[in-house]
This record gives sequence, C-alpha cells and structure tokens, in this order.
Amino acid sequence: MRKISNEELHRPSVDEFAAMGRIPVVVVLDNVRSAQNVGAFFRTSDAFAIERVALCGITSTPPSRDIHKTALGAELTVEWSQYETTVECVSQLKAEGYKLLAIEQVEGAVMLDELVVDADARYALVFGNEVAGVDQEVVDMCDGAIEIPQAGTKHSINVSVAGGVVLWPFFMAMRKKLVK
Repeated sequence: MRKISNEELHRPSVDEFAAMGRIPVVVVLDNVRSAQNVGAFFRTSDAFAIERVALCGITSTPPSRDIHKTALGAELTVEWSQYETTVECVSQLKAEGYKLLAIEQVEGAVMLDELVVDADARYALVFGNEVAGVDQEVVDMCDGAIEIPQAGTKHSINVSVAGGVVLWPFFMAMRKKLVK
C-alpha cells in the first residue's frame, strides 16, 4: 500500500468548495463549552459538506485560536450563524421546515443503527453541552431524538466524536445530491 498524496486526492479549492452543493443538514451546537469541540465540528462539517453550523448560547464563534486549532481552516469554508439561545435557533429552523432531531439519550429515541434517513428531507441535528447534554426545553421542541448505541460503562461519547458518528449516515444517504 502507498499513501495517497494531497495532490492525488483532488480536493476542491476553497472557491470550488464554495460553489459545490451541500447536504441539507444543519448542525446545531447547544451551549458547547469547548472551542476545540466546536473546531472539530467545523472540520467534520467541511468533510461531509454540511449546509451550516449554528452556534448557540455560550458556544464559541470564529475567529478563535482554539477553534482554528482543530478546524484547520474549516471555520472559513463552512457557513455558520450565531444565536443568543438554542431555543431561538430551533424555533427558526422549525419555521423553515427542518426536521429537528436531538442527539440525546431520551425516552423514545431511535437508535442510530435503526435510523432511516429521508434523502429528500431537511434536518437540524442538535448536539448538546459536554456535561448537561441538550437542554430539556430544546428536546421538547424537537421532532425526535437519536441515540448512539454504546456498550461501555460511561454511556457517553465526546460531543464532537458523536458529531462524526451521527453525521456519517446523513452524508451517505444524501451525498449523491452534491455537485462536483
């Protein structure tokens, strides 16, 4: 096996990426404390061509050295918006027709391995605070919830790692819509 060089990967330029399509998924960060977690979400959102990232409450916003440390510049290629509260953000997305799903361990959550992604729908996925999770008021506003099946003693995954795990099936179901 030979590692593939960056040139051989045929990555789009920043301008080409800006002109590409996006999958109709908004990542909503509900009071995520760590700027490095926020940066990781930007990087994952760039990789999976996510429509945009909504930064709510105390969630850090660019420009930020700590965001840039993990985003590696993806904070410059992924559209983002800031909201004073997650409730304000979720209300707006609901009015715009997005299907709102909390990524949370709640009664009635669908396990990620049983999730059926509608490739024609628009989704807003709400990821919560590293300690408190998604605020209950926000959970109450959502159309449903997704839980990541786990076997360990912690029943907890770092929020940015959870982001990559959860965004993958959405990308796989919707990536054919991207313009290259």
